[in-house]
Amino acid sequence: MITAYRRTGEATVLAADRFAAGLDGDIVWIDLDAPSREEEAAIEAALSISVPTREDLKDIEPSSRLFVENGDVFMTASLVWKTETDFPDLTDIAFILTHERLVTVRYAEPRAFKLFAAALARFCANGHGPQPGPTAMTAPHLMARLLETISDRTAEILEQETARIDALSLQVFSGGTKRRPPRYLEERLLDVASHHRLLGKVKESLASLSRLVSFLQSLPAVQGDDDARNLCHTIARDIQSLSEHVSFIAGNITFLLDASLGLINLEQNAIIKIFSIASVVFLPPTLVASIYGMNFQFMPETGWTYGYPMSLIAMLVSAIVPYFFFRWKGWL
Repeated sequence: MITAYRRTGEATVLAADRFAAGLDGDIVWIDLDAPSREEEAAIEAALSISVPTREDLKDIEPSSRLFVENGDVFMTASLVWKTETDFPDLTDIAFILTHERLVTVRYAEPRAFKLFAAALARFCANGHGPQPGPTAMTAPHLMARLLETISDRTAEILEQETARIDALSLQVFSGGTKRRPPRYLEERLLDVASHHRLLGKVKESLASLSRLVSFLQSLPAVQGDDDARNLCHTIARDIQSLSEHVSFIAGNITFLLDASLGLINLEQNAIIKIFSIASVVFLPPTLVASIYGMNFQFMPETGWTYGYPMSLIAMLVSAIVPYFFFRWKGWL
């Protein structure tokens, strides 16, 4: 699908066969959402650019993700999406800066794009530079604004993730020494793994965005645009701060993982402790029963009138004495 955004923020969906006729100088952003081959061909013919395919976007070589061709700038970044699910993922998105427009190619719907499309009218109305207004919005400035929205969305994801991890921490350490439901901590380990997976995706995304912003700052078109240059500088600092925050959250995740494993180990040790004490407590009675269970012909006690109750009393005493000894030592 081809969506064209004008300087006023108005969005228009253009068909592939009518794209060239609908293209005018008022369009500042062209968003390709899972484009078909016909739509790619229409864009390439109208703008004289090569639209990256889905396979091209997966290329991880820096030289293939950030380059300039015939005056047009091609950049690819990985963004996090599906963060509300148990399986967040990365999607590669291409940003193409032409002399007049910004073109984006994507095969997913990160929330940042919806937010930016909704805020585009405000950005275009404010403009930039000494002469604010709709005509002041340039392609580099628009690109910087989009990256700013992506950065803000990433910060929002990390803020939500911090709140979830705090809640998970309370779940792990709640109850004190009270007995937890079966497999409670094992389920918390699965939650820890889910959070770790999301943080890994966010870290990869921030790394790709950092490379993209550094490349964008080096472009003459951005260096000659004061607002775009200053905005890119701010975004670079924000990405650095977010990367540090990801490392901090990852440390908390590691602590929760170690703590959960430690608590599971303590619970297992407590169970083994019970069996160990039980075996020690019942060892003396077992010894007494084993002695008098031997079938020797000459055993004086077997002829006693009170031999049987005395053996029971001996077994009981031999079990009670170790029990109270353990209680006295504080092992129970």
